[in-house]
Amino acid sequence: MTTAVRTRAAVPVCEHCAGPLPVLARSVARFCSNACRQAAYRARRRAEQTRLAGEQAARVPVELTGRARWVRYSPKKVPLRTDGKFASVTDPSSWSDYAAAVGSTSGEGVGFVLTASDSIVVVDLDHAVNDGVLLPWAQRALEALPATYMERGRSGTGLHLWFRGSVPAGRRIRHGEQAIEVYSDRRYIIVGDRVAGTPLELAELPASQVAALLNAEKGRGDG
Repeated sequence: MTTAVRTRAAVPVCEHCAGPLPVLARSVARFCSNACRQAAYRARRRAEQTRLAGEQAARVPVELTGRARWVRYSPKKVPLRTDGKFASVTDPSSWSDYAAAVGSTSGEGVGFVLTASDSIVVVDLDHAVNDGVLLPWAQRALEALPATYMERGRSGTGLHLWFRGSVPAGRRIRHGEQAIEVYSDRRYIIVGDRVAGTPLELAELPASQVAALLNAEKGRGDG
């Protein structure tokens, strides 16, 4: 005489709360309620934002991500708070830490606010790249500066070089469509993609070196 062994069929459970699905739920159902479905969506979104923030943080120096100087920016490059309202480069209450800025969906991306107290200088080489090729005047500028963290501007034709240092006032030298700008206070800089091979840290930049760079480019063309 054989004894039949009966096994209980597995009861389908909700992917979010692990509770049993309703008896009349469809065979393809994954959640026990709409609330669990929305909660699962929010959890996936947070996980994805955390992953993306981690990947981007690995491409941005800790000297920047460790400071609560971050804003979002609009399509017209207007600085925004993480809630989408206008931010000001002179109002620290409108800035956020790096994680909050990267996790926000307001605007188009993130930017870093320069303040004199941080002693961070950005040299902006505008229209420095043409069809992926560094132009001669930009090459001269890079050769005159220490190797440091560098990233591409939003347009893809500009370069931002980040340093430790300060300048008494922002400077701008322009030759037609080309320009060298130097800032360390009351500006925000859009942070783009790190240029491969550049350091993940900020080099020291003496004020004398800034002056030499700007003076060298005065009156020069693109040759």
